[in-house]
Amino acid sequence: MPMSKASSARVARRIATAAAYGGGGIGLIGGAAIGLLFTEIQLAKRRVGGSDDQPPAADGLYGSSFARLSPERPLRLAFLGDSTAAGQGVYRPRQTPGALLASALAAVAERPVELRNVAVPGAQSDDLERQITRLLSERDLAEAPDVCVIIIGANDVTHRTPPSRSVRHLSDAVARMRTAGCEVVVGTCPDLGSVEPVGQPLRWIARRLSRQLAAAQTIAVVEEGGRTVSLGDLLGPEFAANPRELFGPDNYHPSAEGYATAAMAVLPTLCAALGLWPTEDDRPDARRREGILPVARAAAEAAAEGGTEVAGMRGPWALLKHRKRRRLPPAEEATPSPPLPDTGGTASDPPRSPTRRG
Repeated sequence: MPMSKASSARVARRIATAAAYGGGGIGLIGGAAIGLLFTEIQLAKRRVGGSDDQPPAADGLYGSSFARLSPERPLRLAFLGDSTAAGQGVYRPRQTPGALLASALAAVAERPVELRNVAVPGAQSDDLERQITRLLSERDLAEAPDVCVIIIGANDVTHRTPPSRSVRHLSDAVARMRTAGCEVVVGTCPDLGSVEPVGQPLRWIARRLSRQLAAAQTIAVVEEGGRTVSLGDLLGPEFAANPRELFGPDNYHPSAEGYATAAMAVLPTLCAALGLWPTEDDRPDARRREGILPVARAAAEAAAEGGTEVAGMRGPWALLKHRKRRRLPPAEEATPSPPLPDTGGTASDPPRSPTRRG
């Protein structure tokens, strides 16, 4: 039976509180269900493809034509997280979510955008610290990214990472980027129950665990001054209605069309974080089921509906938004930039696996 929004909010708050105070894992399903879950996972492994291909490198400068119009330096956009953030499953740089959002952000801001992507296929939340160190090592804190997008969580679910530990790593990452002067947008844990080849009861369990983690992530991110966009069932009903088009050949990662759908949902929040969206759009519209809610309730509401934004307000309140999506401009190829320095730590880089997502 699906959990109520109020119950989901309570669970999310428990996980987020345990993360804040260093608590251990919270048992969300019983031992018998865990055994059944891993039996189903073994079956799903045979049906879900997965890809060992390296995601295409999309780092570089986008919207270079705007350099003649704007005297300002390029906006700096960073991507961190797992294989979904890296763009695994597509073969052209311009098809990755980083390139799609960098191109669109340049068009909205009428200003060039420099993209750096340090996401790692197979990464779990505990890899974010290493990714941030790598990202910031190329420049001092005065030149940190203006905004970063973090997509993380799916591998934490599939590898049974205690949710409080996963959330604590994400919270620390958001705090570190905010301290560096960077706006943060987090795409919360996608709904693993949306992966088409996964059967019951794994589908139900995966959906429940994914949404609980997503809600707890939202609470932690908002409390550190970031914003979230719920990836839900990979950002909305389009994936459920058109899985053949929006999932890639491995039946696990998005296709080029899928990444474009995801980018359309993230773009308004990315622009709002930078003050590039109309301010009147920040007012909640009751007709669109928007409002100012307690943070935990807003987190539970967002986890149940893909593409929903949550941003912090004063005190224990949060703004729940369903921002209007806008069609993305055609993605461009970037002007290449030099590679990031290797800061070591290769032993902590998670190995890629066909059974890992995100």
